[in-house]
Amino acid sequence: MRLYALVAAGGFRRYATYRIATAAGVFTNTVFGFILAYTFIALWDERPGLGGYDQSQALTFVWTGQCLIAAAALFGGGFSDELQSRISTGDIAIDLYRPVDLQLWYLAQDLGRAALQLIGRGAVPLAAGALAFDLALPASPLRWLVFLLSVALGCVVSFALRYLVGLSAFWLLDATGVNMFSTMLSMFFSGMLLPLTVFPGTFGEIAQRLPWSALLQVPADVLLGRHEGVGLLAALGFQAAWALVLLALGRAVQAVATRRVVVQGG
Repeated sequence: MRLYALVAAGGFRRYATYRIATAAGVFTNTVFGFILAYTFIALWDERPGLGGYDQSQALTFVWTGQCLIAAAALFGGGFSDELQSRISTGDIAIDLYRPVDLQLWYLAQDLGRAALQLIGRGAVPLAAGALAFDLALPASPLRWLVFLLSVALGCVVSFALRYLVGLSAFWLLDATGVNMFSTMLSMFFSGMLLPLTVFPGTFGEIAQRLPWSALLQVPADVLLGRHEGVGLLAALGFQAAWALVLLALGRAVQAVATRRVVVQGG
């Protein structure tokens, strides 16, 4: 485990070197947050209580999304591009010969990246939103700690989804289409555009049970205190269950790929 802790620390340091990119991301997230916030204000003025949120809670949802957009990789990216490149060039064969677990290696690296992004690109937009709007942020330190736990679980789910996308390069000459489709699913079903509780009927219920809801919808609701007691345990259990299922699926797909598929480039 010490090895993977060092890998995570390396992932943190690696992304910490991109200071200009981080600053640009903070600026972009903050501007986009203001655009979404004023859109939500107009929408909630017309439809008070939409999705079970008052306006202050809806605005908190917006800025929580901007806080997590990079940490949870809601727009995709991260290690998956590197993984696909190494598969297409054949360098993945070297990785598979190393005395480390490929999935755990990338998971540790991605969690280090997520930690840096949460601090570097998450805290500032959330603080800017709190200064400009009346947000429903909790006063309890315990609530914040549970929120961070939920964020961590969401990041693991995000990793597991992107790992599956990355592995698709074993079968595809060009994974661009899969990457774009994955990003679209993440944006829509995470709650990035609108809280999933806004969607009506069966469609809304299904959307809230898909793994992408673990990336933003669940952490945001945890922060807002919409899950308490047994409901809170159920929400965290939902995230943990999807993380385990998707990690196991990724391991199974990796096993099939490395046994039966010829690596492109050798």
